[in-house]
Amino acid sequence: MERGTRRLVCCPNPVSTQKPKKARRFVHDEASLSPSDQGALRLAIVADTHSHPHPKTAEWIAALSPDSILHAGDVGDLVVLDELARIAPVIAVRGNIDERAPLLPDAVTIDVRSGDASVMKLLLIHIAVYGPKIRADAARLTAVSGARLIVCGHSHVPFIGRERGLTVFNPGSIGPRRMHLPIVFGVLEIVAAKLSLRHVDVETGKDWMP
Repeated sequence: MERGTRRLVCCPNPVSTQKPKKARRFVHDEASLSPSDQGALRLAIVADTHSHPHPKTAEWIAALSPDSILHAGDVGDLVVLDELARIAPVIAVRGNIDERAPLLPDAVTIDVRSGDASVMKLLLIHIAVYGPKIRADAARLTAVSGARLIVCGHSHVPFIGRERGLTVFNPGSIGPRRMHLPIVFGVLEIVAAKLSLRHVDVETGKDWMP
């Protein structure tokens, strides 16, 4: 098995006459980011664009001058990533709708480093929780990588939670509105080795609170 990857096992129905689909390799990549000389790092975090991010998304993210943008999956049309990359470098993972994005990894461990030291590790993955609980596969990945923060999408529900000693951050969705849910993205900031997380309402540009 290649380093940094896992294989998913496909269990075909024994009564089916159809040839089972080949299991796709689970790809777990690594990346690193570095704070500025002043020890500051700002990340804009988006998810669930479904090909149609809100028209004001680029305006509000650009106003933050982020060092990088994280996309937690369900990208849809990959032109979305190209547009975000005009603002800042993008790190993205595949969502469950992203069958046309085979080059995107399923998960990325991001190591925030200051010189030779690791300040913090986070796991970027599309699906990480089941209800309020962290899924076993996401918990295993954090254990392997040493991450203490999980950034995920999928539910379109913005939240900051804590479980199993891990912080979980869902930035919400900046794609088409789902029911009564807000259209928001997340901001992660590290200043003087202190981490803060918040949500921004894409329709108003102001901080969003539940």
